Amino acid sequence: MTAPAPRPITIAILAMGGEGGGVLAEWIIDLADHGGYIAQMTSVPGVAQRTGATNYYVELFPKGAAKANTRAPVLGLTPVPGDVDIVIASELMEAGRAVQRGLVTPDRTTFIVSTNRVYAMTEKIAMADGRVDSDALLDGCRLAAKRLISGDMAQLAESTGSVISAVLFGALAGAQALPMQRMAFEAAIRRGGVGVTQSIAAFGAGYAAATDGPLPAARVKAPTQHISSALAPLLAEAGAFPEPARTFIRIGVERTADYQDIAYTRQYLARLKPVAEAEQRHGNGSGQLLAETARELALGMAYEDTVRVAELKIRPSRFERVREEVQVADGQIMELAEFFHPRVQEIADTLPAGLGRWLLGSGWPRRLLERFTKTGVTLKTSTIRGFLLLYIVAALKPTRRRSLRFSVEQAFLEDWLRKILSVAPGNYALATEIALTRTLVKGYSDTHERGKQRYDHLMQMLPQIMERPDAAATLAKLRKAAMTDDTGAALNGALKEMRPLPQAAE
Repeated sequence: MTAPAPRPITIAILAMGGEGGGVLAEWIIDLADHGGYIAQMTSVPGVAQRTGATNYYVELFPKGAAKANTRAPVLGLTPVPGDVDIVIASELMEAGRAVQRGLVTPDRTTFIVSTNRVYAMTEKIAMADGRVDSDALLDGCRLAAKRLISGDMAQLAESTGSVISAVLFGALAGAQALPMQRMAFEAAIRRGGVGVTQSIAAFGAGYAAATDGPLPAARVKAPTQHISSALAPLLAEAGAFPEPARTFIRIGVERTADYQDIAYTRQYLARLKPVAEAEQRHGNGSGQLLAETARELALGMAYEDTVRVAELKIRPSRFERVREEVQVADGQIMELAEFFHPRVQEIADTLPAGLGRWLLGSGWPRRLLERFTKTGVTLKTSTIRGFLLLYIVAALKPTRRRSLRFSVEQAFLEDWLRKILSVAPGNYALATEIALTRTLVKGYSDTHERGKQRYDHLMQMLPQIMERPDAAATLAKLRKAAMTDDTGAALNGALKEMRPLPQAAE
């Protein structure tokens, strides 16, 4: 019986831009060259929904077996489903893509997965919570692979001051899926000659994660927020509310104070008191009405406008966060460019209410302004000019209460609260659903307008919904349908499915 013909070791690497996927592939090539293997690597760049994604494919063939053959081996250029020995994914969704493509199989594949998430654009723009279930993704990876090695490799990289590729290289060594010793892996890193100290530390963390289980994640210090003497009693007042609302209310207090001022926070708490009374009188013990109203009210009062966006863009904490994310070294200069495309509506919203309404209803002044707002503008907040322009916009914060947008948003919130309080005595569950329906109104520009239109449509149907025996369930179904897509097709379908109530016999 003849021995089976030698076959190459096949490795697929799925990484996103900036994660060092190419460096990881080059380390493997160097490792193989010095370990007695013929190595070949190909890469296919692509565009993921988050950032540029590249698939690297490596094949390794023993030099001894190649010399014994009469013909030199021909190595493949792309991974073949069902024939990949090792798959390395730098992010959980990329791991899911590998499974979907059939690269991971239970009879062959060692699957090394970092469980961190970089959310896809479709997840971010969803009107509801559009995030894919990470646990389900990981379960699918576990079922698909012969062996799964998983953990938050990105956190390990951050804790060691390196990049995720070094951690994944360590996990590959710890998996012992290649016939090389740990010293050979570390030697490949040293031959690379770049960031050796940090890369070796990250390699060690990945190796330990593969052999002993994930290392304890480095503790991240929570940002210490200075609590002013004026905010402290309001936080104490928030602490008097029952759970689960208390958690939301404390966050709402901090959010509204940061958004505007202490007086605005007092208004937030004052608006919640009637809801708390309704919860106590008509609630079912869950506290859901108060909790959902507190959460949605804080979001509604801290709506996004031009002033808020400008303020957040020039905060020192944002510059620090960006510097950490791009890993700016000492002595390096960082440029930060922001793209803005304000419409006439956003400009009018920032103006005093009377002037804003005049601008929206004007003729040639509005058309003239629309000519200048057809295209967006890029501002570098790392320059004096760009920073000052946004600083001037952010400085309008004290005048926000007189703006057109503020008057519109406050009127909307007051009407929403009135609906909740009027319905709660007769139908607590429906009042809770009305509180939740405000989540349709979010974001800015076209997204905000679409959500507001759908909210208004559902509230116009409220008298009809209230006549139904399953009123709360009906509104919940319509709300979920309204958040399904941007086109409104799901909502229209749900409305058609609503059967008319049987007419009473005369």
